Amino acid sequence: MSKIRHDWYQTETAVVVSVMLKNASQDGVQVEFTETTLSVDIKLPNGSDYTLILDLAHPILPDQSVFKILSTKIEIKMKKAVGQRWATLEGAGEEPVAKSIPAADGVATAAHNYPSSAHSRIDWNKLEADVKEEEKHDKPEGDAALEKLFKQIYGDGNDEVRRAMNKSFSESGGTVLSTNWGEVGSQSVDVKPPEGVTYKKFEQ
Repeated sequence: MSKIRHDWYQTETAVVVSVMLKNASQDGVQVEFTETTLSVDIKLPNGSDYTLILDLAHPILPDQSVFKILSTKIEIKMKKAVGQRWATLEGAGEEPVAKSIPAADGVATAAHNYPSSAHSRIDWNKLEADVKEEEKHDKPEGDAALEKLFKQIYGDGNDEVRRAMNKSFSESGGTVLSTNWGEVGSQSVDVKPPEGVTYKKFEQ
């Protein structure tokens, strides 16, 4: 079996890790969260084991983190402890430094300290429903929404879909984004700017 890879992306409130393994068995996947680590153990069809252990760059909330097994991958969604952008997925697992801000009465506020780890029984069905409900009220807009959509299509797609997206976007100067490799694979993709817009190639 070829090497199993994993990708990741993030929203304002969560970090999503995708393990690219097709048709994983529901009983053969174990995922554990702590505040600073992610551990994935998978029993492969050939009888061997796959293990992924990540020391996360920043803290997460284990009891609000979930995973689901899809036909093309295993998707793991980790709730950020602090809603800030991660520069990397892995790191020292440190909580972001927060500056003390003097309050009106002269008392300084400090960053909240989270427990070092969390292992407890979790109602996954209720938790996933709560996360989905939260996502309804936390949808990106404009360019952020398009970026999220393109990442989702790219992450869920097979190799042909990814090749088609890369080829069409590159050859068209960013004016065409196709997921059909049969359509764009054997020919060059022409520049197609929006109606009323003239495309000009940048020259140094």
